[in-house]
Amino acid sequence: MAGDLETGEPIASDSMWRRVAAVGVALVGAAALIALILMLGSASRERDRALTLQSHSYEVMILSRSLAGSIARAEATLGRYVISGDKDVGRIYLDEWRRAGSQLDRLAAVTADNRAQHPVIQELRRVYTERGRQLAATALRTNYGQNAQALSTYYEAGMSPIVARINTLLERLITNERALLKKRTSAAEVTTAWTNTVTQVLAIFGVVIALGAVALGWSNVQAFTQRQRARRDAAAAAERAEELETAIAGATVELREANARLQDEARERAAAEAQLRQIQKMEAVGQLTGGIAHDFNNMLAVVVGGLELARRRLHDDSDNAQRHIEAAMEGANRAAALTRRLLAFARAEPLLPEAVRPGDLIGGMRDLLDRTLGERITVTTRDDGADWQVWIDRHQLENAILNLAVNARDAMDGSGRLTIETGRAALSDQEVNEAAGGDYATIAVIDTGCGMAPEVLEHVFEPFFTTKPVGKGTGLGLSQIFGFVRQSGGEIEIKSTPGIGTTVTIYLPRHRGAVAAEPARSDAAPADPAPAPRGGLSVLVVEDDARVLAATMAALDELGHSATACEDPLAAPALIEAEGSAFDLIVSDVVMPGINGPEMIARLRPLHPHLAVLFVTGYAGEVDDAALFGGHAVLRKPFTIAALDRAVGEAMAAASGHHGDRTEGIAAE
Repeated sequence: MAGDLETGEPIASDSMWRRVAAVGVALVGAAALIALILMLGSASRERDRALTLQSHSYEVMILSRSLAGSIARAEATLGRYVISGDKDVGRIYLDEWRRAGSQLDRLAAVTADNRAQHPVIQELRRVYTERGRQLAATALRTNYGQNAQALSTYYEAGMSPIVARINTLLERLITNERALLKKRTSAAEVTTAWTNTVTQVLAIFGVVIALGAVALGWSNVQAFTQRQRARRDAAAAAERAEELETAIAGATVELREANARLQDEARERAAAEAQLRQIQKMEAVGQLTGGIAHDFNNMLAVVVGGLELARRRLHDDSDNAQRHIEAAMEGANRAAALTRRLLAFARAEPLLPEAVRPGDLIGGMRDLLDRTLGERITVTTRDDGADWQVWIDRHQLENAILNLAVNARDAMDGSGRLTIETGRAALSDQEVNEAAGGDYATIAVIDTGCGMAPEVLEHVFEPFFTTKPVGKGTGLGLSQIFGFVRQSGGEIEIKSTPGIGTTVTIYLPRHRGAVAAEPARSDAAPADPAPAPRGGLSVLVVEDDARVLAATMAALDELGHSATACEDPLAAPALIEAEGSAFDLIVSDVVMPGINGPEMIARLRPLHPHLAVLFVTGYAGEVDDAALFGGHAVLRKPFTIAALDRAVGEAMAAASGHHGDRTEGIAAE
C-alpha cells in the first residue's frame, strides 16, 4: 500500500498527461479529418466543374460540325433543286438553310461566356448571311424556270471564297474551344495534383497522430484493439483509394463517350460529302441528257424537214430535192456522229478494230482535213512511224484526229500552222499517265494557237468542260477521245504553253499482223404523208440553230406563209418594230442562249398583244409545264410539215379567241 501511495501522484500526473495528450491528439485528428474531407470535397467540385466545362467545349465543337453539315446539306439540296426544278426539293433546301441559321443562333448562345469567340461568331453570321443571298439568287432563278442561269449561278456560288471562309471560321471556333478546353483541363489537373499532395500530407499527419495515440494508449490498449484499429485504418484507406479509382474511371468513360460523339460527327460529315459528290455526278448526268436531247432533236428536225421538202420537190424540181436530201443527210450524219461520240465517251460503243498504219491513215485524211480546216490553215504531215501498225477502229481514230484538228483550228482562230506527225515510242510503266510498259505508235497534233493555262489543262478531259462560247461546243470532244483511246488500250497526253501552242499526243499499242474489219450498217425510217399546203400568214421564226432555222423557214414557205428569220432572240423586238408590227405569228424555239423563248415572249406580249405564238421545243418535259409557256401552242421537235401546219392553225385560233383542241394537236406529234 505504501508503494501505491508513494506512486499515486506520479500515476495521476501521468494519467492526466495521457488524457491531455489524448484530447490533443483527438482534436488534431478531428481537424485533420475535417481538412481531409474538405479537400476531397474541393477536389470533387473542381473535377465536376472541369467536366462541365469540358462538356460545354464539346457542345461548341459539335454545334460547329453540325452547322457545317447543315450548310453542306442545304447547298447539296439546292443543287438537286436546280437540276430537278421540284418545288418540294426547294422547300427542303429552305428548311435546311433555316436549320443552319438556328444552329448558328445556338452556337452564339453557348459561346456568349467566351469573349474570344464573339468576333468569330459575328464574322460567321455575316458570311452566313452573304452566302444565303448567293444561294437565294440561285433558288429564285430556279423558281422562275431559269434553269440554265440558275445552274451557272450555282456553279459560281460553289466557287465562291465564302465557302472556304465559312469552313475557316468554323475551324477557328473549334480551335479556340480546343485551346480553352486544354487550358481548363490543365487547371483542373493542377488543382487535383495539389489536392492529392495536401491529402497525402494530411494522411501522413494522421498516421503520425495515430501512432502517437497508440503510443499514449499502449499501456491501456490491448494488442487486439491495436490490430482492430490498424485493420479499420487500412479498410478506410482502401475505400478512399477505391472511390478515387471509381471517380477516375467515370471521368475516363465520359471522355471516351465525348470522343465517340466527335467520331460520329466526323463520319456524318464524310457521309454528307459523299452525298454531295453523288449529287455532282447526277448534275453531270442531267447536263448530258438535257444537252443530248436538245442536239438530237435539232438534228432530227433537219432530217425530217429536209426529207419532206425533198419528197414534195422530187418530181417537179430535182435540184431543190437534191439540196433538201443533202441537208437531211447532213443532219443524220451529225446525229450518228454524236451517237458515236457519246458511246465512245461512255466506253460502251462496240469497236470494229483492224490493223491500221497511222501514217497511211493520216495521208488518206489529207483532203478531208484541207476541206474541213479551210485555206487559212497550213496542214503539214510527217510520218516517222516506219511500218508500225496499231489495232484500232479506223473510223473512230479518224473522228478523233479530225476532232483534234478542229479544236486546233478554233485555238488558232482559223489561221495558223497545223502539224500532224506519227512516230514510235518505247515506254516504261506509267511513264505517260497510266500506260503500261511497251512499244507504242504515236500520233501528235501540233498547233500554233493560243495555248492553255495549267488550270485549264487540269480539266480538259472532264465531260462538258469547254472554253468555247455557248453554242460553239458541248465539252464532249476531248472526253470522248479520252474514252476511245483508253478503250483501245492506249493513252493520251496534252502539253500546252499559253501564246505558243498545244501538242496532243495519242499513244497506241503496237500491233503485229492484220485482221479485216466488219462493214458498218445503216438503217432508214419511212417519212410521214405530206399535208395539203395552206398559207397567207406573215411569220417571224426565232431559232438559234441555223440548220433548224433553215428547215423551219422552208417548211413555212411550203405551206404558203411568208417567213422572216431571226437567229438571236434579243434581236426579235427590234425586228418586229422595223416591220411595223406586220407579223401575224411568232414561231420561237424554247432553249436559246442569252434569253429563252418564254422570256422573250413575256417581254414582247405587252407591246404586241395581237401576235399569235407557237413554241417549238426539243425537250419533251417542258410541254407539261403550262405555266412556262403561258397557254400558247407548243410543237415538239422533230416535227413534220403536217404537224407544223396543225400547230400554226392552233396558234392562230388561240390568238383570235377560238381555241381548238390543243391536246389532240400536240398528242399527234
